[in-house]
Amino acid sequence: MAPTSTPQTPFGRVLTAMVTPFTADGALDLDGAQRLAAHLVDAGNDGLVVNGTTGESPTTSDAEKAQLVRAVVEAVGDRAFVVAGAGTNDTRHSLELARAAQDAGAHGLLAVTPYYSKPPQEGLLRHFTAIADATDLPVMLYDIPGRSGVPINTETMVRLAEHPRIVANKDAKGDLGRASWAIARSGLAWYSGDDMLNLPLLSVGAVGFVSVVGHVVTPELRALLDAHLNGDVTKATEIHQKLLPVFTGMFRTQGVITTKAALDLQGLPAGPLRLPLVDLSPEETEQLKRDLAAGGVQL
Repeated sequence: MAPTSTPQTPFGRVLTAMVTPFTADGALDLDGAQRLAAHLVDAGNDGLVVNGTTGESPTTSDAEKAQLVRAVVEAVGDRAFVVAGAGTNDTRHSLELARAAQDAGAHGLLAVTPYYSKPPQEGLLRHFTAIADATDLPVMLYDIPGRSGVPINTETMVRLAEHPRIVANKDAKGDLGRASWAIARSGLAWYSGDDMLNLPLLSVGAVGFVSVVGHVVTPELRALLDAHLNGDVTKATEIHQKLLPVFTGMFRTQGVITTKAALDLQGLPAGPLRLPLVDLSPEETEQLKRDLAAGGVQL
């Protein structure tokens, strides 16, 4: 049974885009995934996104994706939303992943803009609509033109929001003006997908975060959100500024790389990365330690 959702917060407010733990030999570590999921929910996450970019979805098989969803739902699905990444640049494949995620018990789907292909807006409209039609699950769009090469334009957002199962957007566009218009016109629940902009996006109408740094600072993100919701702008700003070294440090290179390094430093399940991603160098690890320490993270 999934946690209770509302139209305003269909997936809760604080979610972490979870890494996929692997064993030393590079196999899927389902036990580690369950332990990490429990740790993140205990820390204050309302939900977890699995099989996303941070979950190394380009390098996991369809079978592994389904196994991971099933394991995480088993571990925390009674107290947190489990949202499964199902988006690819192949609509037919995305539909297969969406149905498999539903069969594995996911509570929702994350659908990224088709990457590399650079489809027109009509193609995006049909792609996301097909995913939303494929299952009974609520869908969170994922707008990240820096990776996909194509933005979801505001007019397209407004049209997609008419679908009863397209209920939210994860915003990694980095454009507060466009976000403001899209939030106002679409009525979608808006989640920050760019940790540095968590607070600014709240100020223009976002309801929460899908975070990478939530692996190490979920309580602080929760405190920032609560301060904002309670009208304490000064406190929210103080927390935001305290976390700046973490936001910066976790994205000096690809976020999965630094996140797995940070989890390793804390003795939490993570394991190696799959190529083409590679581990931090010793020098980069020392820099990460300095960044996290500057942001108050205990290692």
